[in-house]
Amino acid sequence: MAAASFIKAPAGQNPRLAIHAPGRGARVVRCSLGAAVGGRTEWLSSCAVLSSKVAALGPHSVNGHAAPAPVPNGAVLDLIPVSGVNGAAKNLPAPLRIADLSPAPMHGSELRVAYQGVPGAYSEKAAGKAYPGCDAIPCDQFEVAFQAVELWIADRAVLPVENSLGGSIHRNYDLLLRHRLHIVGEVQLPVHHCLLALPGVRKENITRVISHPQALAQCEHTITRMGLNVVREAFDDTAGAAEYVANNGLRDTAAIASSRAAELYGMEILADGIQDDCGNVTRFVMLAREPIVPRTDRPFKTSIVFAHDKEGTSVLFKVLSAFAFRDITLTKIESRPHRHRPIRLVDDANRGTAKHFEYMFYVDFQASLAEPRAQNALAEVQEFTSFLRVLGSYPMDMTPMTAGSSSTVTSSDS
Repeated sequence: MAAASFIKAPAGQNPRLAIHAPGRGARVVRCSLGAAVGGRTEWLSSCAVLSSKVAALGPHSVNGHAAPAPVPNGAVLDLIPVSGVNGAAKNLPAPLRIADLSPAPMHGSELRVAYQGVPGAYSEKAAGKAYPGCDAIPCDQFEVAFQAVELWIADRAVLPVENSLGGSIHRNYDLLLRHRLHIVGEVQLPVHHCLLALPGVRKENITRVISHPQALAQCEHTITRMGLNVVREAFDDTAGAAEYVANNGLRDTAAIASSRAAELYGMEILADGIQDDCGNVTRFVMLAREPIVPRTDRPFKTSIVFAHDKEGTSVLFKVLSAFAFRDITLTKIESRPHRHRPIRLVDDANRGTAKHFEYMFYVDFQASLAEPRAQNALAEVQEFTSFLRVLGSYPMDMTPMTAGSSSTVTSSDS
């Protein structure tokens, strides 16, 4: 006995019926319904007639399709062979699988990671250390990297937040507050600067050195000790400076960048390791659309930002005390002017009107949000502040730092 089942048709197409006949394979009925088949009763009647006759259908076909078969009431039925035991037509989209609904790959070659700069930048190296084998996506600005993740162009972003010599990268702290991405990990990368020039260029031929402002500052004393009487000029990023020299054939200009930039842009290394301090390290954070689940089986760090609208320093003291009383170590605290409320006016009849800056406070502390002491500390902080936001709770980078090496700790979702 042949079995029949309905197949829902795409919008604008006629409904179809799948007929399964023993030994005959599956066929799909495409029926042109008009006045001839006026209701569900007549449609079911037609299907029943077809089901009873399908076993008698032979292998004959026209142009690879089963020959049309007349049915009652003038309805035109067309039998189309289909593949698959479920009677799914070849031209229909495949059903979603569990893999299609799974989140982005946690680690490895399929992960798309945005970074600021061009190939050869230190940020690209940090992205590769954070997510080995990833598909690194260069972005011309920090904000573009944030937007790439928000718009699903990238799965993660790896961006610098502070340098051991140059301090905080304030732009990225402001962007962390403006966007809704979450910190899911950190990576610390030793910075190893090189002086690059076109092949055949000697040091005495150089009259100008270009690079990122922080790279120029980090190599200032070394360049002076080398006896180079050069003009320093700031560029957007280190690898971009090397690319600019190479693309324009500038034989009087050198760039401060990484050894990988020299390899990518066909430049020679005139001097290796020209940073003034061998302990020059940049800290990067890994950003994702969703936070990770905090854990207690390894050291975690939590980053928050808060603001208060009360007078005096007592509020800040109370906030810091919430961590001190619970033996929570702070690793960073920094204030930034409040962008939307930069000035606070305080009226005083005797002294006129005082003007004070409004600040946002960024704090990193060594504890996981899975720990009750961290939860209780934040609950107390919230009582004294007008604004509190957790930027992320993530594994600390515990890899020992050595000169000329890189370290990484990926997030728990890796």
